[in-house]
Amino acid sequence: MNRTLYTLLFHLGLPLVALRLYLRARKAPAYGQRIAERFAFRLPAMRQGGIWVHAVSVGESIAAAPMVRALLKAYPQLPITLTCMTPTGSERIRAMFADEPRVQHCYLPYDLPWAAGRFIDHVQPKLGIIMETELWPNHIHQCAKRGIAVALANARLSARSARGYGRFARLTRPMLAEMNLIAVQTETEAQRFRDLGARPHCVQVTGSIKFDLKVDEQLLPRARGLREQWGATQRPVWIAASTHEGEDALVLQAHQQLLQVHGDALLILVPRHPERFNAVHALCSERFSTIRRSTGAPVDAQTRVLLGDTMGELLFLYALADIAFVGGSLVPTGGHNPLEPAALALPVIMGPHVFNFLEISAMLVEAGALQQVDDADGLAEAVRRLVELPQDAQRMGAAGRAVMQANQGALQRLLDGLAALMR
Repeated sequence: MNRTLYTLLFHLGLPLVALRLYLRARKAPAYGQRIAERFAFRLPAMRQGGIWVHAVSVGESIAAAPMVRALLKAYPQLPITLTCMTPTGSERIRAMFADEPRVQHCYLPYDLPWAAGRFIDHVQPKLGIIMETELWPNHIHQCAKRGIAVALANARLSARSARGYGRFARLTRPMLAEMNLIAVQTETEAQRFRDLGARPHCVQVTGSIKFDLKVDEQLLPRARGLREQWGATQRPVWIAASTHEGEDALVLQAHQQLLQVHGDALLILVPRHPERFNAVHALCSERFSTIRRSTGAPVDAQTRVLLGDTMGELLFLYALADIAFVGGSLVPTGGHNPLEPAALALPVIMGPHVFNFLEISAMLVEAGALQQVDDADGLAEAVRRLVELPQDAQRMGAAGRAVMQANQGALQRLLDGLAALMR
């Protein structure tokens, strides 16, 4: 399939796109808003001539934030146009950069040549930066037609994704050949991009900018203060973060087993997607005394689950815990970022499905900072062991922080590569 056929199929699939938006809007009404932006109509007024950064959703937006702040500092005369595809990503972008007038935001239009062209002409960037794996052939081609360099930042490519790209080589090879920089996390991924058609001199191993996570020095004192308010300084507190559908029940099963031994244990459960908050709250409330974080109600001695149903607080919720389980890994989603709890020196637990963070998770396992489990029983046992052996928990946490510190510097290497494209 080449780009012409891809574009034709995309047009034919627009009724399905509309149906998907409608169905998602029933659960999350924000999906029914700003639809015109998704077709490059009614775009907000924007300063032209800056840098365009695309981060598909919340996780990529958070990962992009240090890079965006560094670009604002390096190019004080230029605006940054930050795009995403989801309402939660949009909300997070606006919250992170509310005080920065040079950051402008809209949804990225769908990957139709006329929509992509309208968007690029509206923004007229000097450089386009795409975060991680969100590759759109028509947007990249429209930039190439206009002589606009495009970089893929913090790029990752699993073996499974590489096989998928390889099946559509007539589409993906020209797309990758039009990119000016692919800044990848590991040499293994670099070779996958080269094999798929990226120009070898455009592929650079810079490492993961997620290692460059900076923790606010007030975060841990704030967390300790809140636990003191709860009277929970001596309670075992563990967090299950970024959980997906089908995973919450497994986490709650593990928590039930833990409570049989440690009856005062507190679970902080943070679903990945806001549209699931109500359903997960109902699931928790069936079996446990549950408080929603969004209500501001204090945790008391009877509370067994705190539902993390707020946005932009995940790092703080990690800081409230003693032990971290990173979700999307007991179900075949591929797992989420284990470096956030590692940066806080927490022992990390994940399930078997970690293909989104394969190299990073392997580094943490090898360092003794991460334990993998297969199911709810294994999760319960791992949490129980770390509660009962705090010295092991401290050793794992210290190992994770050491891995973070040893691998920092990716952000500067990425910025150096981007600077070469701005000349």
